[in-house]
Amino acid sequence: MSKRINYTFLLTGMLFLFCLNLNAQSSHSYSDAPNIVVIMADDLGFSDLGCYGGEIHTPNLDRLAEGGLRFSQFYNCGRCWPSRTSLLSGYYPQQVNSDGERSAFPKWGYLIPHHLKQAGYRSYHSGKWHVPNVKTQVEEGGFDRSYHTGSYDTHFSVQNHQLNDKDLEPTGDSEEYYSTSSITDYAIQFLEEHEQNYKDSPFFLYTAFLAPHFPLQAPQELIEKYKERYLNGWEQLKEQRYQRQKELGFVLGENSPFEYMVTAPWSWPEQWLKDSIPGELRYAKPWHQLNDQEKNLQATKMAIHAAMIDVIDMEVGRIIEQIKSMGEEENTLVLFLSDNGATAEQIIRGNGHKQDSPLGSAETYLCLGPGFSTASNTPFRRHKFWTHEGGVTTPLIAHWPRGIKAKGQIRNSAGHVIDFLPTFLELAGITEMNQRNGEIAPPLPGESMVSVFEGDKQSDREIWFSHRGNKALRQGIWKAVISTDIDGRWQLYNIEDDRTELRNLADNFYQFGNNEWKQKHQEQLQKMIQRWEELSNIYQKQGKESFNNKN
Repeated sequence: MSKRINYTFLLTGMLFLFCLNLNAQSSHSYSDAPNIVVIMADDLGFSDLGCYGGEIHTPNLDRLAEGGLRFSQFYNCGRCWPSRTSLLSGYYPQQVNSDGERSAFPKWGYLIPHHLKQAGYRSYHSGKWHVPNVKTQVEEGGFDRSYHTGSYDTHFSVQNHQLNDKDLEPTGDSEEYYSTSSITDYAIQFLEEHEQNYKDSPFFLYTAFLAPHFPLQAPQELIEKYKERYLNGWEQLKEQRYQRQKELGFVLGENSPFEYMVTAPWSWPEQWLKDSIPGELRYAKPWHQLNDQEKNLQATKMAIHAAMIDVIDMEVGRIIEQIKSMGEEENTLVLFLSDNGATAEQIIRGNGHKQDSPLGSAETYLCLGPGFSTASNTPFRRHKFWTHEGGVTTPLIAHWPRGIKAKGQIRNSAGHVIDFLPTFLELAGITEMNQRNGEIAPPLPGESMVSVFEGDKQSDREIWFSHRGNKALRQGIWKAVISTDIDGRWQLYNIEDDRTELRNLADNFYQFGNNEWKQKHQEQLQKMIQRWEELSNIYQKQGKESFNNKN
């Protein structure tokens, strides 16, 4: 009898300890919630990093990829402000009135820092902002500390910048100042302050570089490092990067051909650019058709683009070293991405372009243009602004030693920047704040990525795109897309078989003589167009209603 009682006590005790341990594992405390670092580049192409097939020197980012994950089907919104708005708010830009048509942020709206405060996070921002209807980063955006730079027309000085929403003195052109390094200086300063004053709290750091966005400007010694590398042209570079991508294990379909007559619709007329920048081209051409002056200019522009990315990598290394010095590397999730694909734009703004100044210096104003932008977005079609894969696919590196056990793997699950907020909420062990000013927010459209950190998962989820007449919808393996300024009609692609969008299944050429096959794909496309319109009406209505209520 006594033995039976002892066994009962023993089993009861073991069960109690098991439940206690299970509860401890399932609950979150301030100490075990991971720190979160988001680092965003501006106009970086899918293949620009070494770990994505590029030849540019990016050892720090490559190490993060080796110790974590690279995503092959992760999406942005195709342009600066829509992507940044979606990332920080967790909504498509139309839902929060940030598609360039309206200016009021919803009464119910919050940004990531507001949500994370529930779990004791301190939030820091350094760099670009470009969320049009959230004017201040601390007061409105919820960050505890912020350095904001709004000078986009030079990288060697800053006229418009603020610390904690208060204006700072402008800086003059200087070889000692460079935007990427200055943004990193403030990011590190905020981390140092956090370590000194709030070390028991987790942190969220959002670092948003201006580079490699135009104007193409970089330290001259780094430009020289890449000066001769691109003289063989954009076609060769595109093929070399594609081959390296295959060697790295990416399965991305065929390498898309050049679309030589595609460029940003607002680029300056060719003759105007030639007057200011001898050798400039409005449209790309086969490299062998360029004269020596044109080849030298285009190769130099790509060298400057590469140098700007080289600096980004060095500054990412500085941030990682600071996190290591704080003893926080193991439990810090680092996410690195771009706001859109590389850009075909060719414009001159700011103080203009001086022909007699060294290319890439503060007195020059150069843009990458459609030739090397196509190579940067290898293997995809199109550029920033469009909703084809080259415009909306971002390289995404995820590194978190404690939470991501896979090392150096590629994730092919489809995702989008709207997924960041649900991911952070799950990691912090909290739910979203969905009521404000007497209004209830619509459900978040994104999905948490936490399960994808553990392994790829198949999903038929919808991802919706819309920007200035360019539209798309992903539904599982299917993608419907239209570029009204170029193609003028909806196209249908099987992304599983044709990731680079080369075989439009809505085109009669691929359906000749097979009426059943033709009808199947026409029906699929029509259903997706109808669904795109349905979602558009929902999202536009949400934005319109919140706009009207606020005003």
